[in-house]
Amino acid sequence: MSYISIIFLAGVLSISGCSSIKQLDIFTMEVERQPLDLEKPTIQQLEELKWLIITSENADEVFKKMKEKGIDPVVFGLSDNDFKLLAKNFAQIRAHMMKLNVMIDEYKDYYESDIINKDKQPEQDKK
Repeated sequence: MSYISIIFLAGVLSISGCSSIKQLDIFTMEVERQPLDLEKPTIQQLEELKWLIITSENADEVFKKMKEKGIDPVVFGLSDNDFKLLAKNFAQIRAHMMKLNVMIDEYKDYYESDIINKDKQPEQDKK
């Protein structure tokens, strides 16, 4: 008998619990977009390098001049093929920077289009 009363009580509570749910009022509030403050990536001022071209014919002369200037005659070198790869790497970096600049411009155009159009509307209305 007590099981029946427990089941009956649980059923009544579950049914009455559902009837007390209030309807939610959902509203939206428009928030004005703020202009994006994205800076375009810039290249910092790079240090100026002095390139020395050393061949088998001028190596002794170049090392002598370096010693006279007080420069330790240690040279890090690239072959002509490695120099081409270095130039290719810099070209890829430059292309990536240009791509980022275009992407930032597109984000600004998309995100700030409402703001820009609101600013232009009074000028169009005057005409």
